[in-house]
Amino acid sequence: MSHPIAYPYLPSGRAFIYVSENDPFMAAAKQVCLELSTEKNQPTGAVLVRNGRIIAQAANQVAIKNEYIRDLHKRGWCIRHMLGVKTGTKYWVCPGCSGYSLHAEARVIADAKRKGVSTEGADIYLYGHWWCCKPCWDRMIEAGIKDVYLLEGSEGMFHGSRK
Repeated sequence: MSHPIAYPYLPSGRAFIYVSENDPFMAAAKQVCLELSTEKNQPTGAVLVRNGRIIAQAANQVAIKNEYIRDLHKRGWCIRHMLGVKTGTKYWVCPGCSGYSLHAEARVIADAKRKGVSTEGADIYLYGHWWCCKPCWDRMIEAGIKDVYLLEGSEGMFHGSRK
């Protein structure tokens, strides 16, 4: 018997849909993650899908461009972690953490807008996440994203991260 997942945040009336790594859109999100994410602690890739086609793609990024400092952050020198900041909040406290605008969810919506493609009714596939923070949910809802897909077993695979 499976136990319900205690997400740090989930808007009322919303749920995650889980798919296998063999799902073509999840596989595409994984590829985007591997190729484009600069986040070392929780790399995440996202694709937006509408009518069976990928209409946008993006990965999360970090604001810090210095590789040495990014590596320190990956090894645990995270100010949010050291201060015990609740997961999914106050990203601005640590320069090594990706701010909301650099999260994969926000970036994939921005990619669609840059391309002049409507996000209304699209689905998002996320590889590298086991939940979404409130600002990302707010952006997805505002953009008209219909469903959010995560990888089966993502809680076990990605829960150890602090984001």
